[in-house]
Amino acid sequence: MYLLGFDIGSSSVKASVLDVKTGQAVGSAFSPEAEMEMMANQPGWAEQNPEEWYENAKKAIAKIKKNSDIDFSNIKAIGISYQMHGLVLVDKLGKVLRPSIIWCDSRAVSIGQKAHKELGDAYCLGHLLNSPGNFTASKLKWVAQNEPSIYNQIYKAMLPGDYFAYRLTGDIKTTQSGLSEGILWDFKEQKTARELLGFYGINEDKLPEIVDAFSVQGLVTSEAASEFGIPEGIPVSYRAGDQPNNAFSLNVLNPGEIAATAGTSGVVYGVTDRVKFDPKSRVNTFLHVNNTKASQRLGVLLCLNSTGILNSWLRKNVMAGHESYEQMNQLAAQVSVGSNGLLFFPFGNGAERVLENRDLSAQFEGLNFNIHTKAHLLRAAQEGIVFSLVYGMEIMKETGIETQTIKAAKANMFLSPIFRETLAGATGATIELYETDGAQGAARGAGVGADIYKSFEQAFQSLKKLEVIKVASTDQGPYQVAYKAWKSRLESILNQE
Repeated sequence: MYLLGFDIGSSSVKASVLDVKTGQAVGSAFSPEAEMEMMANQPGWAEQNPEEWYENAKKAIAKIKKNSDIDFSNIKAIGISYQMHGLVLVDKLGKVLRPSIIWCDSRAVSIGQKAHKELGDAYCLGHLLNSPGNFTASKLKWVAQNEPSIYNQIYKAMLPGDYFAYRLTGDIKTTQSGLSEGILWDFKEQKTARELLGFYGINEDKLPEIVDAFSVQGLVTSEAASEFGIPEGIPVSYRAGDQPNNAFSLNVLNPGEIAATAGTSGVVYGVTDRVKFDPKSRVNTFLHVNNTKASQRLGVLLCLNSTGILNSWLRKNVMAGHESYEQMNQLAAQVSVGSNGLLFFPFGNGAERVLENRDLSAQFEGLNFNIHTKAHLLRAAQEGIVFSLVYGMEIMKETGIETQTIKAAKANMFLSPIFRETLAGATGATIELYETDGAQGAARGAGVGADIYKSFEQAFQSLKKLEVIKVASTDQGPYQVAYKAWKSRLESILNQE
């Protein structure tokens, strides 16, 4: 008996097949090999064609079939993880009306800022726990303002995972957790954010029907079954945004637990049972996947847009594509902590929430032609990513999230010893690395939602811890000294803006 999980990212789509009995992944693949196209017709824009997610999911399944002997007729349930905050619009026939406006698109920043100013802190922070900012609701308002002919054709506005589930099942659904990610959920009233929708002039009926994150949300159609080579009628029984799902995949479900990921973006996600928020909305509070009326669970999320995408840019443009990421790490390791005074501010992928939606662009500072080499650039970039996350974690602390242990999958930037050690040294936290990923987490979630696993404990009893990183850290240690220098200069830059 198997479970199938999909992770619909902005770089690629990954699929994993989990053996229910052993809890181990028996097949996984991703597509495409290179990153999916991200369209940017204007500065700050980022769009993707939703059909590419579906087509790449089929290709990932085809790869698994080619490289394994899994009997796909024994797939019993499907789980979906997806890139957060995106917007997919369809008409009454289910046809996509325009490319998806995805998570890192910053065109709606001013719309969200205006809404926050006019609706006020009492509503935005008291009811939404966030500024409307550059989230899905504000992106939908942008379409209404700028593309009225498209807006008037909208039947439903969906998140990326909602659309992918629709393509599998024919049912248009969403979750409370998903709506909260789009700033479409009123935490105080425990229903859709009708006052914000009214302010934006958006009809509530454009939103999908709400289902539980862990539940039978639709059954695979004959058409999708034929295209994927899976049984017709099996349930899609779990969906969650990629960061709540990343936390779930690491069994981060209870107050005080923290998960991190460092793929295209860098994220730290802490779970709490208290309704606290950052008044400047630099970190954001959403409903966690296991939130219930009886047991409140909120996720506080710190997101840095430029993480893996920066490392990819360096490989393509500084290293000319000749070195692997492992070779780049080895080269960077030749340089001592602090990169001989070279500072890097990695804000080159649009407006950053942690900087109050400012777009500083990326920049090196302190470059000396007589001292610094490629190795310094590589190390300074990784340190800049880590220090940006540490800066955000200090803000998270103000919401009650203490960073003592960080759980992460051993993947992406967490494969880099420099990245791991710098994060451990600058925070003083212990880092635990696990053998999992978003697609495996989605598969486990499907098992819970379909009642194949009777509890979270059963779903995670086979989760493997691979490595523990602990670095001695003091106020005068090299990592802390380097971070303080970086933070001091960042604050000077911000004060000049």
